[in-house]
Amino acid sequence: MTPRGTALAASALVFNAFVWGVSWWPFRELQTLGLHPLWSTTVIYLFSLVCVTLAWPSGWRGFAQHPQLWLLALAAGLTNLGFNWAVTVGDVVRVVLLFYLMPAWSVLLAWAVLGEQPTRLSLLRLLLAMAGVVIVLKAPDSSWPVPQGIADWLALMGGLSFAATNVMLRKLEYTSSASRMMAMFGGGALLAGSAAVLGMASGVVPAPLWTTAWLNVALALSVAFLLSNMALQYGAARLAASTTALVMLTELLFASLSAAALGASEFSSRTLLGGSLIVLAAVLAALAPAKK
Repeated sequence: MTPRGTALAASALVFNAFVWGVSWWPFRELQTLGLHPLWSTTVIYLFSLVCVTLAWPSGWRGFAQHPQLWLLALAAGLTNLGFNWAVTVGDVVRVVLLFYLMPAWSVLLAWAVLGEQPTRLSLLRLLLAMAGVVIVLKAPDSSWPVPQGIADWLALMGGLSFAATNVMLRKLEYTSSASRMMAMFGGGALLAGSAAVLGMASGVVPAPLWTTAWLNVALALSVAFLLSNMALQYGAARLAASTTALVMLTELLFASLSAAALGASEFSSRTLLGGSLIVLAAVLAALAPAKK
């Protein structure tokens, strides 16, 4: 790939990171207007799926030709379900840090899915990231470093699923862009919608308030996620997984700055120390020599 092509792919990933990094604010606005993040995710990804279907209806044929696209749909669906819900109800920076164990999970998933056997250095980076998450999760009033609430669990699940999404994008790079986008948007809509219906039946998720108050916010966020997911699959399919991991870390910057500006996070010494180890592990992974 030419330097210009590499820069374009990296810029696409930065745009994706920006959208994800500041998306917590519109999701919280939508919840204030009566739309739970699961319903918001369903609406947003249904809108995106309809747009992609209208533009490239032939993309659906890819699911018959390449059944592994269903795995991409599952991974992308769990990613969006976990992240969108977590940043709405939890501390933004803490959620994003736990979510960004993604480079550490990628070591294990790339080994299982792509056959990339980890080196001793990559395993060392994995331990460094895990040490960081232990520090982040260790609360003063808790004997063990365990997730403290639903936001922590959702963030960890979302990060693991995001690592799986990036690995599957690399594995399925021979498929059409339309098919990959349909898998990602369809998975987001299907899993979030299913979880919302089940949650509403059990009383965990409130029924949506179908008013026009949230329409403009939902429409703007839908367009932003449509463009950002196109950017993600464009950039991740053209850059090494380690490079993708490094560039996507800019989401931490966007999330931290926006959360600090709007008072949506508590920057404790424990969070800063553990977060530093997680980020350091991700940066070392991205700077490691690429395998031939």
